Amino acid sequence: MTDSHTDPDPTEPHAGPQNGPQAGGAPTRAERAARAAEAMRAAEAAGARAAAEAAGPARAAREPGPAPRPAAEVPAAGEGLAALTALFGETGVPAPLASRAAARLGPGAAAVLRGDPWRLLAVPGVLPRQADHFARRLLGQDARPDDPRRGRALVAHLLTEAAREGHTVTPAADVVTALERLQVPDPRAAVEAALDEADVLALTEEPAFDAGEDPDEDAALPEPEEILGLARWALAEEAAAEGFQRLTLTAVPLLEDDDVRELRSGLPEDRSLALTAALRTGVSVVRGAPGDIERTALAIASAAAGRGVRAAVAVPTDRAAADLAADGGAGDGPRVTSLHRLLEPRDDPSAAPGAVVFGRGEQRPFELDLVLVTDADGLDVELCAVLAEACADGTHLVLCAHTGAPPPAGPGSPLKDLEASETVPVVALDAAPPDGPLGALTAAVRGGELTPVEAPGREVVIVPAADAGEAVHRTVQLLTDSIPRALGIPPEGVQIVASSPGGEAGATALNAALKARLNPGPGKFAGMDPGDRVVVAAPLPHAAVGETGVVLGGGAHGLDVEFAGGMATLAPADASRLRHGWAVTVGLGRGTPRPAVIAVMSPEGLSRPAVAAAFGLARRHLSIVQAAGPALARAVRDTAAPERRTRLARLVMQ
Repeated sequence: MTDSHTDPDPTEPHAGPQNGPQAGGAPTRAERAARAAEAMRAAEAAGARAAAEAAGPARAAREPGPAPRPAAEVPAAGEGLAALTALFGETGVPAPLASRAAARLGPGAAAVLRGDPWRLLAVPGVLPRQADHFARRLLGQDARPDDPRRGRALVAHLLTEAAREGHTVTPAADVVTALERLQVPDPRAAVEAALDEADVLALTEEPAFDAGEDPDEDAALPEPEEILGLARWALAEEAAAEGFQRLTLTAVPLLEDDDVRELRSGLPEDRSLALTAALRTGVSVVRGAPGDIERTALAIASAAAGRGVRAAVAVPTDRAAADLAADGGAGDGPRVTSLHRLLEPRDDPSAAPGAVVFGRGEQRPFELDLVLVTDADGLDVELCAVLAEACADGTHLVLCAHTGAPPPAGPGSPLKDLEASETVPVVALDAAPPDGPLGALTAAVRGGELTPVEAPGREVVIVPAADAGEAVHRTVQLLTDSIPRALGIPPEGVQIVASSPGGEAGATALNAALKARLNPGPGKFAGMDPGDRVVVAAPLPHAAVGETGVVLGGGAHGLDVEFAGGMATLAPADASRLRHGWAVTVGLGRGTPRPAVIAVMSPEGLSRPAVAAAFGLARRHLSIVQAAGPALARAVRDTAAPERRTRLARLVMQ
C-alpha cells in the first residue's frame, strides 16, 4: 500500500445536532437528522465488539499479555493513535495514514479495523485494492472476496465516491455494476448488507413526465427507479426541504407596508425587489456579481436593523466577516459574522468522529428575525439542513450567491435545487457596468468569454508558463518578489488559487515549493512548522472550511494555530484537517476575497464557474499564471459545472 496526499474531503462530517432525543412523542427534526451519525457510531461500536470477541482469545494464544480492552472503554486520543500506528506497522500501512484514519474512525479506530478491516475504506484516499491488501495482511486466508463486511464497505465506498462528485444519490443499478467490476460475487447481497447497517438507504425515484406531452393510454408506465444514498445525505436533504417549507409557511412580514415602501423609496427596481422579498417572505434567493451581492446583503440587513429588525449577515469565514464589516462600517448595525460562528460550534465528546456540533438548532434557534447568507451556493446539503434547523419559525432566510458560482465542495446543490423547485422568490440583481479591469474580466468569464482587458494600473497581469515547472517557479516569484515590490501588497495579502489540488502545478505542488522557499522545515508538528500558512480543509469546531491561519507551534498537546477569530489549539487527530494554505483550491478559497490573487491555471479542474470564482476573489490585483494553454479559453466557453444527482428540489415541492 502506498500513501498519497488527498484533496480535502468534502464528505467529512461538519454538522451535528445540538440536542439529544426527546423523551416520548414523535422524533424531532434534529433527531431524524442525527440518525445517520448514530448509525455510524453504532456500526463502529459493533465492529469494536466483534473485534474484542473474535480476536481476543486468538491473540492471547499467540501473544501472551493482557486481555483485550472491553469495547465500552474508549481509549484516549493519544493512546488510540498509538494503537492504530502499531496496527498499521504490523500490516505495512504507511504511518502518515494513521492520523487520517483516527480523525475519521475515532480513538477506537484500531479495534474497529481489527473487527472489520474493510472499514479502512472510510478513510479519505484509500482505494478498494488497498483495503483488500490490508484485510489480507490482517486476516490471512480468512480475507475472502465474498465476505459480507467487504461488500458492505464497498457499497458505502462507492456512494462516498459519488458524494465526492456532488451526488447525494446513485442508481442502484450503477452500484451493482460497479460491485461486479470489483469482483463482488453477489452484488445484490452486498447492497442488502449495507442496507441492514442503516448507514445506506434505498429510495425510490419516480419517473419524470413532460407536462407538454399527451400520455399514451396504451403505453406501459415506466417503473420507478431504485436509488441508493448514504443516510446522512438523504436525511439532510429531507431536513433541508422540511426547513425551507416550515420557514415559508410560518413567515409573516417583518415590517408594516408603510415602512417597506419608505425603505424601497429611491432604490433601483432590482434592489427594491430583493428588499421586499427579504422582508415579506420566509425564504428568498438573491443573485448578483461578486462584491455587489455582499454589499446588497449588508444594505438590506442595515435597512431592516434600522427599523428594529434583528438581522445578521453570515459569510463563509471569519476573515471575510471582518473585511465586510470594515468595508460596510457595520458599527451598531446588523451583526456580520461567519456562518460557522453564527451557528456556535462547540466541542462534544459524544459526536461522531470528526463531526462539528453546533449550539444553534431546533431546540435553541437563532434569536434573529432576518438572516442573510452570502456565497450560499457554497452550502452543501448537510450544512444547509443545519442552517434551516437553526432558524426559528418566522425567521426570514435570504440566500445570496454570485451569478454562475461553482457548486459546493460537498454533496448536493441546495441553492440550485431550491431555485428549480420554483417555491421561493428569486431576484437577480442587474449587472452594473464592470468596475475596472478586474470587474470586466470576471464579468466576461461569467458570460463565457476569456477576453483581454486593458489594465493600465496592472490590475490584471497574464504570466505565460510553458509547463507546470515554470508555472510553479513563476508563482513563487510573484508571491515573494514581484507583487510586493511592484504593488506594495505583502505576501500575507496574496492568496494563490489553483484550478486543481493535484498535478505538477496543483495546490499540493505549489505549497511544497512555497514552504521550501518561505518557511523550510521538517514538518515537526503534524507536517507543519511554526510560521506555516495553513487552511482548514475539513470542518473544525475552531474554524470553518476555507479559513486560513498561521501555525504558532505544537507538541503532544496538539497544534497551535492563529486564525482570524483568534488562537486555537487543535488535537493531534484534528490537525490532519489542515493543509498548507499558501495555495488553495477554488473550493477552499471561495467566499474570502483578498487584496491580490495569483490564479494558477493548469489543464486539470477547469470550468467556467471555477475560473470565474478564482478571478472574482481579487480585490486589487490578479495575476493569471497561464499553464493551461488553449484549454483555459475552451473551459470558459464550453465547460459548465457537472450536473448532480439530488432529491432536494422534488422534496421541497412535496
